[in-house]
Amino acid sequence: MKRIEIRKVAAFVGFITLFLVMQVQAHVGSSGVLYQGQAGGYRVLVSLMPPDVIPGTANVTVYVEEGNAKKVMARPIYFRTGDEGAPSADELAAVVGQVGQFQGVVWLMAGGASSAQITIEGDKGKSELVVPIAAISTAQREMPAGLGVLLSVLGLLLVVLLVTTIGASASDGLLKAGESLTTKQKRARLVNMGVAVVACTLILYGGSSWWSSWADDYKQHLYKPLEGKAAVVDQSGERLFQLKIDTTHLLKTRQRTTLSFLIPDHGKLMHLFLVRQHTLDAFAHLHPERRDTATFEAYLPKLPAGKYLVYADIVQRSGFTETITDTVEIPAIQGNIFPKTDPEDTYVVSDPLNNPKRIPVDENVVICGKPGTSTKLKDGSTVVWEGKSNVAFEAGKPYQLAFEVFDPSGKPAILEPYLGMNGHAAIVKSDGKVYIHLHPVGTYSMAAQQSMQSRIADTTKIYRLTTSPKIFRDSIDRYVASLKAMTPSERDQLLMQTMTGMNAHEMGGMKHENRIVFPYAFPKEGQYRIFLQIKRNGQVLTGIFDAIVKAPAM
Repeated sequence: MKRIEIRKVAAFVGFITLFLVMQVQAHVGSSGVLYQGQAGGYRVLVSLMPPDVIPGTANVTVYVEEGNAKKVMARPIYFRTGDEGAPSADELAAVVGQVGQFQGVVWLMAGGASSAQITIEGDKGKSELVVPIAAISTAQREMPAGLGVLLSVLGLLLVVLLVTTIGASASDGLLKAGESLTTKQKRARLVNMGVAVVACTLILYGGSSWWSSWADDYKQHLYKPLEGKAAVVDQSGERLFQLKIDTTHLLKTRQRTTLSFLIPDHGKLMHLFLVRQHTLDAFAHLHPERRDTATFEAYLPKLPAGKYLVYADIVQRSGFTETITDTVEIPAIQGNIFPKTDPEDTYVVSDPLNNPKRIPVDENVVICGKPGTSTKLKDGSTVVWEGKSNVAFEAGKPYQLAFEVFDPSGKPAILEPYLGMNGHAAIVKSDGKVYIHLHPVGTYSMAAQQSMQSRIADTTKIYRLTTSPKIFRDSIDRYVASLKAMTPSERDQLLMQTMTGMNAHEMGGMKHENRIVFPYAFPKEGQYRIFLQIKRNGQVLTGIFDAIVKAPAM
């Protein structure tokens, strides 16, 4: 089978290759947002590449896969100001020679949770979609040396001209034709020029001090990802994972109550991924419970001992999504009960990276696969990753990672919704510096999109957190508890009703699809491991695949 590339969007590969290292939007090491879904009658793929300095421009590429689009518009909408405070939309230019492809920029003038509202007009009428994006400053630009020298020379020239002009205004400028400067006028010229030199020096010093102060203040407000301290504590002989989020740096840069305003994504307040460091041969997807504002806990499944990478995804009320990272040493197993914090907590073990012959002994063993090969899951079903084996992916190039699932008899498998979708995937680079939680609709958080759409529907121009932090936190905890008390089918049906980016046919037929596609562009060369998660017969199953990514072609 072939690996499916998004061939018709090759023109915006250059944008993808500009990925910056950021720890935001439920990724680590992958900047930008890929959206694939339905906008009315149009099937679209949207790429958003945010700036690393705010104010700045986000590059927008829209490819209309189904439908004949005549005009595509884009505008930024900020969570704080909503639709009422958003600027007018700008038209994206049609790409010459690329049917259905449009490109342009969106100015992001304010930081925080933001989005791009895309409007499409064509043969299927007018439709809109919202793609969430974080507008944050993560870098401070340095002036190029050549430009700095040029500006210094020009500035010195202006100072000389200004001093000379001021001196002449009290001497040469007062002379009539044929007259010469008197001693008094010469003295006045020197005095005025001296005063001008002092004044210019003070002005330059003041300007330099102001600029340095402003630059220092800007540096203080650069985005700093939330930090957390992970630990494993013994609780009655069982291993309890504990994550404490550090709030000490929130005083200057954020409201101290930010963590009280978290919202669930796919029905969970936190998605926690644990991957054994270096070998990537043990993986867990857990959903810790909130014990207090900054503390989350979950019982560990039967993971083998070792040092693990920690990735914890949370979403704020504004839709701003973050990944908290750390490492944790998991001790050897002591007890034998293995209580579950959440019924959908899962784990799997596999062969270590670069050592396929070393197979662990565990009831949850899954052998790692590659593109073009089939991998057997725990229940006897198989997953085939469409593509050619032993062919490296290219960094920065967008791909559709397509998987097909078959039951033990070889027939297309019947999949059940898992957390409201027909599949999830986590991708981790061998060094742990790239991580992303993927969905078939793209690389963004569904909760972030829902939050932005609710804000757009609100006519309030300036949003303020008027709800008491405790009241909001308690209400969310009750909602999450009510979801947990539902049957899986009831919960998934409720979650699916809130999902966007899929049309009614896709949502209605989700249980009968055996093919899952994830849009993604590997940001860097290296080795990656993909953890695919699906659900069959009430059981969450995990398939593992390895990918080799080469440097982008020049």
